[in-house]
Amino acid sequence: MKANILIIDDESAIREMVCLSLQQNGFGCLEAADAHKAELRIKEDNPDLILLDWMMPGMSGIDLVRRLRRQDATKEIPIIMLTAKVAEDDVIQALAQGADDYITKPFSTRELIARIHALLRRTLSGTGAEVIRYKQLEMDLKAHRVHAGGHTIDIGPTEFKLLRFFMENPNQVFNRQQVLNNVWGTNIYVEERTVDVHIRRLRKVLEATGNEHYVQTVRGSGYRFS
Repeated sequence: MKANILIIDDESAIREMVCLSLQQNGFGCLEAADAHKAELRIKEDNPDLILLDWMMPGMSGIDLVRRLRRQDATKEIPIIMLTAKVAEDDVIQALAQGADDYITKPFSTRELIARIHALLRRTLSGTGAEVIRYKQLEMDLKAHRVHAGGHTIDIGPTEFKLLRFFMENPNQVFNRQQVLNNVWGTNIYVEERTVDVHIRRLRKVLEATGNEHYVQTVRGSGYRFS
């Protein structure tokens, strides 16, 4: 499963560097320049892990940690603090307020990626469940079921895999070949037109609960789940 990581830092150069490293290592990358924009992004995209700068204009990173830990929807999201503060008391404060890990600037991207992998492993092994959520859609990977607004959606195996791919990669545009490679695999010959057929079927499945609008056609480019 491709994890989406949100980097919150007011320095665009750091966000750009971290995002490049994340994408090179198979992660999705989301960005926010301050705490207010971060809260909107978290509500919209529900990231799997947050990289959070301590010193930011307006609300500080440590204050944002407190806010996130008080809310049911965000209290379980893993958080790694990024900061130039190196004193032991600062580390203790960050962890006490709810951060899961702490890395000081300047840091190597190799160490950061290793910390992310380690934290995601701990998080996933601790939950024992594999559930993907996007707004009111919920996909239970173990039970192979999709729920929306308290209703179970009747969905076929190919549409299930297609929906999973989209829900794991929201707000990104994929052409037909990219969808084929990720859903059907690169070693199976399937015509690109097949994607259009299953997209229509997926929309029909989601229509029963009013969620068909999430699967969007981007003219001349492909499809986006947003």
